[in-house]
Amino acid sequence: MTSKVVSPKKVAILISGGGSNMVSLATSMMEDDHPGRPCLVLSNVPSAGGLAKAADMGIATEVVDHRDFKGDREAFEQNLISVIDQYEPDAIAMAGFMRILTPTFISHYAGKMLNIHPSLLPKYKGLHTHQRAIEAGDAEAGCSVHEVTAELDGGPILGQARVPIAPKDTAEDLAAKVLVKEHLLYPAVLKRFLQGEKELITL
Repeated sequence: MTSKVVSPKKVAILISGGGSNMVSLATSMMEDDHPGRPCLVLSNVPSAGGLAKAADMGIATEVVDHRDFKGDREAFEQNLISVIDQYEPDAIAMAGFMRILTPTFISHYAGKMLNIHPSLLPKYKGLHTHQRAIEAGDAEAGCSVHEVTAELDGGPILGQARVPIAPKDTAEDLAAKVLVKEHLLYPAVLKRFLQGEKELITL
């Protein structure tokens, strides 16, 4: 009796910038026992540094430049979907993809999408999270990985990691500390997500 070989699940990673979280995710998926493999790194910014990093790792890359659609979000997202679907991903990891997606896109990949956000959700949805945490006098900050739903940064939280806020921390200091945790948390949550595990984990 032979054991059934389970094919790794395919993961598309969406980026807009340097792709440091993408590199962490892709590196973790290259472990032999990982349930996933990166099938695509896509960016809406042709000059995004993460594209070259992905290519160097042997991952297929694509660009759908939102500026080509002159504010027509529906047309942009239809092109996005058509490119992504060619790779037949089982999951999509948003890793610094700086576009707010419409319910149409999100429903197309319902139950398959993860995002990482640099705050302890539900605190500080949206932008400027580190400065807002400092100005609020918070003792700690962190990051959250959540499922993507139509509510901005509002889907079920699957993982969180915390860092202390020092008295002299600037937003840049805090961002650097949180990024270290992001690179640990996101791969851990993605691995569990691909295995069907959705219980909250904390680092």
